Amino acid sequence: MSSSSFFSSSMVIHVTFVLLVLQMGTSYAQLSTNFYSKTCPNLLSTVKSVVKSAVSKEKRMGASLLRLHFHDCFVNGCDGSILLDDTSSFKGEKTAGPNNNSVRGYNVIDDIKSKVEAACPGVVSCADITAIAARDSTVILGGPSWAVKLGRRDSKTASFNDANSGVLPPPISTFSNLVSRFQAVGLSTKDMVALSGSHTIGQARCVSFKGRIYGESNIDASFAKTRQRTCPNSSTSGDNNLAPLDFQTPTFFDNNYFKNLINQKGLLHSDQVLHNGGSTDSLVEKYSKDPKAFNSDFASAMIKMGDFRPLTGSNGEIRKECRKVN
Repeated sequence: MSSSSFFSSSMVIHVTFVLLVLQMGTSYAQLSTNFYSKTCPNLLSTVKSVVKSAVSKEKRMGASLLRLHFHDCFVNGCDGSILLDDTSSFKGEKTAGPNNNSVRGYNVIDDIKSKVEAACPGVVSCADITAIAARDSTVILGGPSWAVKLGRRDSKTASFNDANSGVLPPPISTFSNLVSRFQAVGLSTKDMVALSGSHTIGQARCVSFKGRIYGESNIDASFAKTRQRTCPNSSTSGDNNLAPLDFQTPTFFDNNYFKNLINQKGLLHSDQVLHNGGSTDSLVEKYSKDPKAFNSDFASAMIKMGDFRPLTGSNGEIRKECRKVN
């Protein structure tokens, strides 16, 4: 065999081996809906019971748990990093601008984790618990269900700077910024519009919509005046006052959010830009008339978001407590 043919044969073998390894890595890293079916068979019912109890006490908690999953996934993937408290070795995500005094539900995740650990110690990740809780919250408030893919592991660190870097789109986001932020986590413009429909539940602080109700023209005048009553422009004293993101049915997951946008009653700037003479107007109008299409696309987009950069295999760990690494 000539040296050239030897190197050629070696190259083929090497490339084939690399491809095989890559394929094995990909299949190994895939999440699955039955990941804990044998190792923690009562997981789903355990999570659901705690979420149901928390939401029955405070409807807003359903929206908070859904949002918690969003804010976890958008910063370095769905890895439970948002749950970590600050330590001497890192400053975590909790006090970053998009999360501080805004993201809630950590105590509910703690309660779920405690019950899951009692049943299946060291098996289920906090990242997976957060993903299931988001689904259960949506269903309890009247929204669609979906089969949550599981098998994520937990991050051993968190980053204040990463959470503050703009990866989480702020409420004053332009349309183009929203598109680019969602694309960065593998989500299409259609996914973005569907997921924005999560604002059919929950509340926002005055500071996040003050600029819109006092300074924007594409807003219903009576709607703006109503919001101004509890959100003064002259001082910061009311900045933490809350208003519903969907003024019609704020604690029920439906498609009224999209109807509000058509009537220029989107609370946040980042809401109204979805229906403002642009490319997503037709999709907003479709969802406003077809709740089944919205529910279906929302569920698909949630599954897609949950697939973003999970830690699997030997990466990360299964935390015993969600607030700290083992």
